[in-house]
Parts: sequence; structure tokens; C-alpha cells
Amino acid sequence: SQLVESGGGLVQPGGFLKLACTASGLFLDYYGTAWFRQAPGKEREGVALISKADGSPFYADSVKGRFTISRDSSNFVHLWMTDLKPDDTATYYCAVGPSWLNDFSEKAYDYWGQGIQVSVSS
Repeated sequence: SQLVESGGGLVQPGGFLKLACTASGLFLDYYGTAWFRQAPGKEREGVALISKADGSPFYADSVKGRFTISRDSSNFVHLWMTDLKPDDTATYYCAVGPSWLNDFSEKAYDYWGQGIQVSVSS
């Protein structure tokens, strides 16, 4: 099974990007899916999660109100990022784990994408 991220790039502060994650060999509707990010010199952190169990999204405080995670019927999970800030610059990873997942414990995630770069700079 493989996860593939797309949609990264360079954007100015205050701008918008949409990331997408899709899977081969996995039907994302049956799993919990999250987005993590890792900035240079920092530990990887979870930013958004959508659980299979109740479908409720969960966000890190740093992105709450600016990022939205959603899934669609075509086996994609999206991360809509608005009002981007330089501190959002990082490599973003899609990760998939059991349907009951409701936190960002990395050990619980079974599958990871390769990561995609998001850079916020003027």
C-alpha cells in the first residue's frame, strides 16, 4: 500500500494551498487519516486528523481555524490551508492508521507518504 501527497508549493503569507493524499491498496474511508508536518530543525507534529469512528476532524491549536481536513468519495483526503504563515513552512506528510485513531501518536499510524514541501514566504 502506498500513500501519495500532492499540491505543495511556494505561497505568500496570507495565501492558500490545498494538499491532497490518495492511497493505492487502501480505501481511506475505512481508516483514520492525518496530516503531519516537520519543519527544519523541529520534530514532526500532527496538524489535522479525520477519524473513521465518528468522522470528526481534530486540529492542532496552531492551525485551528485556518486548516480544514476532509475526505471525498474518490479516495482522497484533503488539507485546505488558508491564511498561511511563514511558520507553516514544512514538509507535510499524510499518514493512515486504524479507524479508531483520535490523536497524533505517530506509532499508531501504519502507512506514511513520502512528504511534500510547503513553503510560505514573501
